[in-house]
Amino acid sequence: MNAPTNGQLPVVVIGAGPVGLAAAARLVERGLEPLVLEAGPSAGTAVRDWAHVRLFSAWAEVTDPAAEKLLAPTGWTRPDGAAYPTGGDWAERYLQPLADVLGDKVRYGAAVTGVARAGRDRIVDADRDEQPFTVHLRSADGREERIGARAVIDASGTWGAPGPMGADGLPALGEKAASDRVTYHVPDLRDPAARARYAGRRTAVVGSGASAFTALAQLAGLAQEQPGTHTTWILRRGIGANTFGGGEADQLPARGALGLRAKAAVEAGHASAVTGFRTQAVERDGDRLVLVAEDGRRLDPVDEVVVLTGFRPDLSFLSEVRLGLDERLQAPTALAPLIDPNVHSCGTVYPHGVNELSHPEKDIYLVGMKSYGRAPRFLAMTGYEQVRSVTAAIAGDREAAERVELTLPETGVCGGAGLYDDPDAAQSTDGGGCCAAPVTLRIGAPPAGGC
Repeated sequence: MNAPTNGQLPVVVIGAGPVGLAAAARLVERGLEPLVLEAGPSAGTAVRDWAHVRLFSAWAEVTDPAAEKLLAPTGWTRPDGAAYPTGGDWAERYLQPLADVLGDKVRYGAAVTGVARAGRDRIVDADRDEQPFTVHLRSADGREERIGARAVIDASGTWGAPGPMGADGLPALGEKAASDRVTYHVPDLRDPAARARYAGRRTAVVGSGASAFTALAQLAGLAQEQPGTHTTWILRRGIGANTFGGGEADQLPARGALGLRAKAAVEAGHASAVTGFRTQAVERDGDRLVLVAEDGRRLDPVDEVVVLTGFRPDLSFLSEVRLGLDERLQAPTALAPLIDPNVHSCGTVYPHGVNELSHPEKDIYLVGMKSYGRAPRFLAMTGYEQVRSVTAAIAGDREAAERVELTLPETGVCGGAGLYDDPDAAQSTDGGGCCAAPVTLRIGAPPAGGC
């Protein structure tokens, strides 16, 4: 039997999360065959890990139009577009039904361990672009397999690789040894075991983004019910006017409100902020932990530490393909300048698609959270537009791929470039930050007034 040609092979999508499933829906819409490989046992496995956290995007902003078209004939009812789902809602009411519609186009328990060109390691040039991809995977029972693919869309996200406590990007001294007292996700205080772990105790929260705000707000709620509950909020920077986000100026109101809840937790005394603290070591003090900064400062002992310092992409299984990645963010080189927090502190990102997501290796794309590398503030609607553009390109419709249009909401937060230590200067846009009205742009057009 002859081997299948490139055109007969599926487009492999890695990850059955929101953006991966949207990519599959777009491929079906284009008449292409997707094969979604999901390491977990269900759709949205990573999303289910934070089922208790409410999104700051409403339902209207977290469902993909092509996915809705697939779901419509099944009797699926679109949730109220103005309501805000939890991660659990998102998984159960949208992601799993979408995966069910896709049927055998989605495989669970299939962990991708490698991607390469068939018969070509990353060194070999000869006939490289003409070769299909070979995707190596390991099933839940340990069985290994290889699958051919005409193109690969990696939507595996970054959830499995949280950032460490250490300020230099590496685990702090003693961090791994203290793993029984350290968590890297927002605790689910609805769970009696988790509630008991934090109630009446002192917890350090390390981080300054939306996840940290969520943890601060939830622990403040626990403090109102359980005396003795207190949070030490550890920031690597100082506190400025924009520390708590855009507030009422944020065009995602729930995101702005989340920052205001964190601010209220500090002002009410449920959390105390420690600024300019870059953790170097974690030391044991009996059953408690003491965090030590690079400048020698030592905090009072705490019972638990919640580390929410962002995430990073797992690139280990892509070592044999030729990716063009920014040396700072580990994001595609053309996308990185648009999302680099050293330059932009606005949450608005110039709309982008296949041109910004392409690599030296043809027909492989990193999309969704993974496309942002280590940069924060990714929105689901950004990922949906990414895969709309990418799938159009795979289908050969370059005009549609480059016609990506998207209006993104402003955060109401602006900051200058590289203002790492100066909270006052972070209120200025003179250093290269920007905020303006929401922008609707075409791929390839210059960002007119957006970040």
